[in-house]
Amino acid sequence: MKRFTITSLIAAMTMLISACGAPAAPTMSAADVQLTAVAAAFTVVAQTQAAIPTATPLPPTETASPTQLPTNTAVSLPTLETSAVQATLTPAAAAGGATPYYCDTRVLSWSPKGRATTIRIANTTKAAVTVSLYLNETRDHNECGYRSYNLSPRNDVVIGDLVQGCYNLFAWSNDPTVPVKAYTGGNCINNPDKWTFEISADKIKFLGP
Repeated sequence: MKRFTITSLIAAMTMLISACGAPAAPTMSAADVQLTAVAAAFTVVAQTQAAIPTATPLPPTETASPTQLPTNTAVSLPTLETSAVQATLTPAAAAGGATPYYCDTRVLSWSPKGRATTIRIANTTKAAVTVSLYLNETRDHNECGYRSYNLSPRNDVVIGDLVQGCYNLFAWSNDPTVPVKAYTGGNCINNPDKWTFEISADKIKFLGP
């Protein structure tokens, strides 16, 4: 694009005026001519600048924002009603898988049901002993269980509130100078007479009525 200078504009205007055959117009002073040329020059410059295409601003671009990652939504698990998960608990079996026989831990009643009998237990040793008497379960009234008695040396006890049935006896002492450990089992009584068990150091003798 051509650039116009103030000097070029003045020269061009002078030539146009001198070439015209019309009557001479009143002459302008040098200062007026210079001001008029400057004004015309600014007008041309302004028009030239206006004709220059301006760069169209691009539309603002959207600032990229970080893409939000999908989040894990907590899923509620189905719940079970308490009644649906309750388990029926059963007593644990004894060592070896066998369920304890209820008579093995039962105290024999002091007034058992059944046909009555009497038992005498005699300690023939020189030591105090503890005797455990066990009645097997009876057929008529299902009586069973343990009783314990303490006997002094060479002493006995007569038990009159027992019933007919089969008995096991075990006797022991806590005296290391006179050790006693004796047992007898399967001794069945079938009448109301007095039956005797005699304790020695290593055995219990069932003597009968």
